[in-house]
Amino acid sequence: MQLQPDSQELRRRERIPTRLFASSADASKAVAGEIAELIREKAAIGKNAVLGLATGSTPTRVYDELVRMHKEEGLSFRNVITFNLDEYFPIEPTALQSYVRFMNEHLFDHVDIKKENVHIPDGRLAPSQVAAFCEHYEKEIERAGGIDIQILGIGRTGHIGFNEPGSGSDSRTRMITLDRMTRIDAASDFFAEDNVPRRAVTMGVGTIMGARRIILMAWGEGKARIIQKTVEQDVSDSVPATFLQRHFNTLFVLDEAAGAELTRIKTPWLITSCDWTEQRVRNAVVWLCQQVKKPILKLSDEDYNEHGMGDLLTARGTAYDINIHVFNQLQRTITGWPGGKPNADDSNRPERAKPFPKRVVLFSPHPDDDVISMGGTFIRLADQGHEVHVAYQTSGNIAVFDDDAIRFADFVVDMNKHLGFNTKESEKFYKKVLDFLHAKKPGQIDSPEVQEIKALIRQGEAKAGCRASGVPDKNAHFLNMPFYQTGTIKKNPLGEEDIKIVMDLLNKIKPHQIYAAGDLSDPHGTHRVCLAAIMEAVRRIKASNAKWITDCWVWLYRGAWQEWGVDQIEMAVPLSPQEVMRKRKAIFKHQSQKDAAMFPGSDKREFWQRAEDRNKATAELYDALGLAEYEAMEGFVRWHF
Repeated sequence: MQLQPDSQELRRRERIPTRLFASSADASKAVAGEIAELIREKAAIGKNAVLGLATGSTPTRVYDELVRMHKEEGLSFRNVITFNLDEYFPIEPTALQSYVRFMNEHLFDHVDIKKENVHIPDGRLAPSQVAAFCEHYEKEIERAGGIDIQILGIGRTGHIGFNEPGSGSDSRTRMITLDRMTRIDAASDFFAEDNVPRRAVTMGVGTIMGARRIILMAWGEGKARIIQKTVEQDVSDSVPATFLQRHFNTLFVLDEAAGAELTRIKTPWLITSCDWTEQRVRNAVVWLCQQVKKPILKLSDEDYNEHGMGDLLTARGTAYDINIHVFNQLQRTITGWPGGKPNADDSNRPERAKPFPKRVVLFSPHPDDDVISMGGTFIRLADQGHEVHVAYQTSGNIAVFDDDAIRFADFVVDMNKHLGFNTKESEKFYKKVLDFLHAKKPGQIDSPEVQEIKALIRQGEAKAGCRASGVPDKNAHFLNMPFYQTGTIKKNPLGEEDIKIVMDLLNKIKPHQIYAAGDLSDPHGTHRVCLAAIMEAVRRIKASNAKWITDCWVWLYRGAWQEWGVDQIEMAVPLSPQEVMRKRKAIFKHQSQKDAAMFPGSDKREFWQRAEDRNKATAELYDALGLAEYEAMEGFVRWHF
């Protein structure tokens, strides 16, 4: 569903029309609906619908919905002509990362579009042929009558298509050199940055601007800052997406997270009067402290008035009253007893005192998210006597280097020899693994044997991390959810078997607490799918009237990519210097991810460094607000299902 529409007054800083939806699924259905309406309208008058299409994770649900409408509602693509934005160069169309393959798998192979009506830049050309091809591509768009609807995503640098910063507003289809950040973002698809092509063929900004309608979609917290910059700041070739401000018919379609930095969402009081809900008051006071660099209890009436918050004083009283109220709210989020403190008054604590001890299930999407994201709390729960279980949702096997697989296979052969066992089968297995890896091409899917070795490496590391945190091996559960088991970055959709696996574990343990990764900025999307599985499992268990679920609370942590804001945190667990070191040592047990992870993202720090810096920054924010000073803190938000 679309969120409640805001007034034009609230939108006055936005230079491009935007629509916010509660979820990317709802937004994708709306976009697919508009495309389907165009196709039907054109078919009714005997004309073609010309679509400009994008690739990547953003439009996949749009394509899923279009395929559904074709199969269930008879939507025909016989009158559709398509032009894709871009393609890597050089690349074979059958390669895992090719946009030809992407479009076939997500759309074209499932609908009745004519093959001759599909146009995608050719990654197989000789460099000397590219200029002529690009000129021909432009003429084909013109011959089709121009693009009716152009679908776009947006990169973290603000690129649209592969139009990197510096691209001109009148640029046309051409060969470009990829920006380093774009190559880093693509590294996971190619199993390492070194494997990412350095060039691509892309429609130009001018080509895109020639479309009669442009719809740009963005999902997740990771896109929030570039969306705000694109929508609210001046046009600049350093952010090519800002050129869309000059287009007469562009719409940005966002989920809540991608729109979070827009002024009307983040700081609406700077524009006009607003409804001062409890959450908004807390957001505003924390924001004000950061603007004036004062702790909460030192904010004055003048600070409120000078920063657009006079209405809050009118609604809630003096600065003193508001300050005390918000200070107490934040103070009550801090607890050294994440499982609840026994024999204590819990009326102002984030967790219940009873029952004690609690049964706890900590869901970890990858085998190291538990210790990276909430290792201090994990250790604290075990130390305080709770029955802690860890459910590793995926194997994480694609994130292991080939050298590690060879090293472990070699170890098995040598160990068998040392113990005097029959080594014939293990040597045969080792040779098979070695032959495959020596012949392996960049981006090639690992053989089943290599996948199994890599999964076992990560499983062993996860158990070591549990032991370092005080949790026995028997409480480590490896779910190996089927959606993940593709051997590639691209995963299958969440299925019934995935949800059933989660439900079965929860019904077996009957926890009083569930911890789940709410870090939706994970660039690979695994966290998002894993959270969806947990949420759906919990909803179904609740609908089944299982008695235990009525006494279960769900807490969301965030991973290595982003932390909850202080204004969002509902439970903050402080860590001592000693606990920070224990957490670091637990992270170090994941040796395959140490020093150089396969998919580090754009942040070159090791995961333990990211975690410590983030936890210390959270503690420093609490301290700056005038609350107690701690070495580090881990933050959680409760999901009220």
